[in-house]
Amino acid sequence: METPFPPFEPNGPDDSARGPRLREIPLRLVFPNLITILAICAGLTGIRLAFENRYELAVSMVLLAAFLDGIDGRVARLMKATSKFGAQMDSLADIVNFGVAPALVVYVFALDQARSLGWIAALIYAIAAGLRLARFNVMAERENKASWQSEYFVGVPAPAGAMLVLLPVYLGFLGLATDRTFAYLSSIYTVLIAFLLISRLPVWSGKSEGNRLRRDLVLPMMLGVVLYVALLMSYTWEVMVFTVAAYLISLPFGARKWRRKYGTLTIEEPGIGDDDIGRHI
Repeated sequence: METPFPPFEPNGPDDSARGPRLREIPLRLVFPNLITILAICAGLTGIRLAFENRYELAVSMVLLAAFLDGIDGRVARLMKATSKFGAQMDSLADIVNFGVAPALVVYVFALDQARSLGWIAALIYAIAAGLRLARFNVMAERENKASWQSEYFVGVPAPAGAMLVLLPVYLGFLGLATDRTFAYLSSIYTVLIAFLLISRLPVWSGKSEGNRLRRDLVLPMMLGVVLYVALLMSYTWEVMVFTVAAYLISLPFGARKWRRKYGTLTIEEPGIGDDDIGRHI
């Protein structure tokens, strides 16, 4: 059977029906996304280890996931490899690493002894983390950003929330009895952290470009960081408990600084309210 002649095309062949052509992508665009994928793998592995009663490894994997999830965006900006695809991947990874994984690890370790109340507390935290991340994404998409956004978070950020909510696990590693009373108290604490995530509490971020350090304090600060890391490696759970306590104690001071500057106790900023919620549902 003879092959028919192709139809005459006066303007040349039409390639629009063939779909998009494959093109090569620079490796630097892929590398930040690989970090995000590794972060998701670490968070999910932490959940598995928790169900296998390997709690120390589980917490380590969740903290590793939080660390990787925190640096992938910075790596993308340093490598000039930011993309819409990477931003969406990062948002999806955040809910796993900062919401689902910490909630399930703390539930398996302590909250399950409180039965349904413990599960409700874990659910509230995971949902609050999702709401917190959604609010952050909405604020990040605004064209006209408020000047204070470079200095303050609205509520406790999700990475810090993941670190805070694991406090009952740290205390259990230090020998505190994880009985039913401990489970009920841990459930109350988990709900409190959830409300801190979705609150309008001004939380100092430390990202303001106006923050400068005196020259004579640079070396002591660097030595302090080295000391902190060394203690963290040697006395991991004691240092984590201290870090959580220091962070919680710092929250009122950040709110006090905001009140002195803006005259309110909470951030009442238009653009993170009903209009934004309705526009992004």
